[in-house]
Amino acid sequence: LWWARSPPARLSRPPPAAGSGPVGLCGRRAYAPPAERKRFYQNVSISQGEGGFEINLDHRKLKTPQAKLFTVPSEALAIAVATEWDSQKDTIKFYTMHLTTLCNTALDNPTQRNKTQLIRAAVKFLETDTVCYRVEEPPALAELQKNEWDPVVAWAEKRYNVTIGSSTSILGPNIPASTKETFGSHLASYNMWALQGIEFVITQLKSLILSMSLIDRHITVEKAVLLSRLEEEYQIRRWGNVEWAHDYDLCELRARTAAGTLFVHLCSESSTVKHKLLQD
Repeated sequence: LWWARSPPARLSRPPPAAGSGPVGLCGRRAYAPPAERKRFYQNVSISQGEGGFEINLDHRKLKTPQAKLFTVPSEALAIAVATEWDSQKDTIKFYTMHLTTLCNTALDNPTQRNKTQLIRAAVKFLETDTVCYRVEEPPALAELQKNEWDPVVAWAEKRYNVTIGSSTSILGPNIPASTKETFGSHLASYNMWALQGIEFVITQLKSLILSMSLIDRHITVEKAVLLSRLEEEYQIRRWGNVEWAHDYDLCELRARTAAGTLFVHLCSESSTVKHKLLQD
């Protein structure tokens, strides 16, 4: 039992459209599940197996796109995934099930990268980090970037005892090697599952600094998304927005960012949740 019994699609950048699967920092998308499928199950439950916690749709075990048993490391994550499946109505909207897709990516590892490669890709994003690239014109936007982004950069420099800085050059800031090493060491403290989630969040926000600020609970999802879209929000306030499209994109980005952050926290959680899943 898996994504409508069809092989996973492999797509390449640009960044994901609303509701698509996670994209790796190497530019290859993990899984792009089918848009919708008629709901074929009545009840959702979880059970504990030898490899972790499993998701049951009626009496059938959920499988990954590569036909592996869908098994997650914590009860809390299993409950969250099961809730995604249980919340589906007449049709299953796979593009809304970000936690399920992240678990599939962690289990199947379609890009076949190891922990070192995931960390290297995340750290490399510092070179093009959104909050490090500044404009000189118009002055109002330059001032907005300074007021909104500088505090986050300052927090990261103090939190990790590093130098980051910013630049108005098209080449971007010159990030010291020691800064990259420090971030690499910090990321190495996370397990493979959590790193997949961190990569997903970085891809949404286009910023390692904002992602770590969010995961460390320094800023909220709403704040992180707003800061990642600062220039776009500035232009919208100045010129207006396309009716409904702006709000839809904003909500989708918040949903993906929130799901990725929750995934990291649940994959880093050591204690199990003593809770019974929704049942009749």
